[in-house]
Amino acid sequence: MYKTIEQQVRRNIAPPELRREFRQHDFESLHSFCLLIFGISIGIWLLFDLIVSYLGQQDFTWKSMAFITVMATLSIILAFTRKAGHFDLLNLVFIGVITLAMRLVIEGLPQELRPAWLMLGASSVLYSVSVLPVRRWSFFAALVITWINLHPFQVPGLHLLDLRGVMFICYAVFINGLILYTYLKMRRAKLYNFYMSKVLLDQAYVDALTEIPNRRSFMAKAQTHLQEDDEQSRYLAMVDIDNFKKVNDQFGHDIGDVVLKRTAANIKASMTEFEYARLGGEEFAIYLWGINQADAEQRVDALCQRVREDAAEHPVTISIGLTRIRREDNLSNALVKADEALYQAKHGGKDRYVLWREATNPLLSPAADES
Repeated sequence: MYKTIEQQVRRNIAPPELRREFRQHDFESLHSFCLLIFGISIGIWLLFDLIVSYLGQQDFTWKSMAFITVMATLSIILAFTRKAGHFDLLNLVFIGVITLAMRLVIEGLPQELRPAWLMLGASSVLYSVSVLPVRRWSFFAALVITWINLHPFQVPGLHLLDLRGVMFICYAVFINGLILYTYLKMRRAKLYNFYMSKVLLDQAYVDALTEIPNRRSFMAKAQTHLQEDDEQSRYLAMVDIDNFKKVNDQFGHDIGDVVLKRTAANIKASMTEFEYARLGGEEFAIYLWGINQADAEQRVDALCQRVREDAAEHPVTISIGLTRIRREDNLSNALVKADEALYQAKHGGKDRYVLWREATNPLLSPAADES
């Protein structure tokens, strides 16, 4: 089963919506790591700046203070950044600032050491960018900015065609190719894993036939709502398709599947702001909250009417059992009450809803009598 799903994911290209979701998810999960990279980068640069300033007798100038202020400000902005697209731009600004700051430090070294340190600085920056959650255009822009500010041929006396120049070019091609390959492979693998997890979650929590949540999903979400919602405004409805067995026996299971899909679509359209699911077979459940009893009854009655008036081939009706969830109820109790009300709706003529009441047997509501 896993291998089949894996092959399906590998054949399909992730849609743009999923790619956007992946980028945002990746940034949110690595937000603290991005802050760490910014902080470490500033710390390492400051250490080398102090070494060059004092041991190299270059002095700690106002330029160093300006760079520290700007980079610290960008790190603070990053701490409050929540969108991946904003980080792409913020990171480019940071790359531009820190590469200029590194160039300032390297210019304080003896001239014969500068080309090697420029190459080392550029390699370090590009490697750091490759592990950050940035889009391709942002990565390539960072690559261009880095080499503009830190290319070794800005040092007087270093020429493109002499021995050192050729060696630096070869190293730059090698390190760029390695970092670029690593970045692209890593991003592809992370996107694939994200896509795979989404597919597996859909398999686990979405009903394959009707494409609405399944029982596992409903039980988890309803349980969460039970712990958070006001106990005076919670209702549970059990929905069952009337005479569904006859539909399967008379027209076949393919038509039965069409009826299930159509019913699920009607439930989804009518109850879009609530939790709903297919529990199994022809049975569905709806969890309603934030409405009073009259509104809850009106919503399930409207659902009965919607299914009844659905002008499609092989029309069906539904029966609904509705119960208010009280303070002392858990989800299992509520399901039992709703199921009892559904039983009464089925044996009271079908194509109606029944509200569970505090009595030996549930009673038909006035609205149900009219239907």
